[in-house]
Formats: sequence, structure tokens, C-alpha cells
Amino acid sequence: MKYARRPAIILLCAIAVVLAVTVADACPGCKDAIAENDDAGNRIARGYFWSILFMMSMPFAILGTFGTYIYVEVRRGRNDQEVLEN
Repeated sequence: MKYARRPAIILLCAIAVVLAVTVADACPGCKDAIAENDDAGNRIARGYFWSILFMMSMPFAILGTFGTYIYVEVRRGRNDQEVLEN
């Protein structure tokens, strides 16, 4: 019985994602700028696009940097400890 619910849940999640994507719309400023086909408005909309991508990438970049630093330091500590033991 537990396994029979899984496909139904996956199907409902897929339907929710499709509905969310079709309902989602651009911010009014970007939508108006692109609709007017104005060069300055298109540059503003492109600037918003890149700033959003930059802000969304920062948590991953920060966590990746600190995670890599911690990994390197642990490996370095293990290597130093092995050298001292031998």
C-alpha cells in the first residue's frame, strides 16, 4: 500500500510544477519594458535578469568555498598527523 501512493504523489507534484510555471509571470517592470520593445527598457530587464542570477548563485558559491576550505584543511590535518605518527 505504501508503494501505491508514491506514483500518485509524484504525479501531483509534476502537475503542480507545470501549473506554477504556466501561471508564473515576469515582474511588471520587465514585462512592460520588453512589451514596449524599448532598447533602454530591454537593457534594464537584462540587468535585472543578471542580478537575479548573481544573487541566486551566491549561497552556492559561499557554501562551496567554505566547504572546500574545510575539506582541504581536514585533509591537510590528516596528512600532518600521518607524518607525525610515522
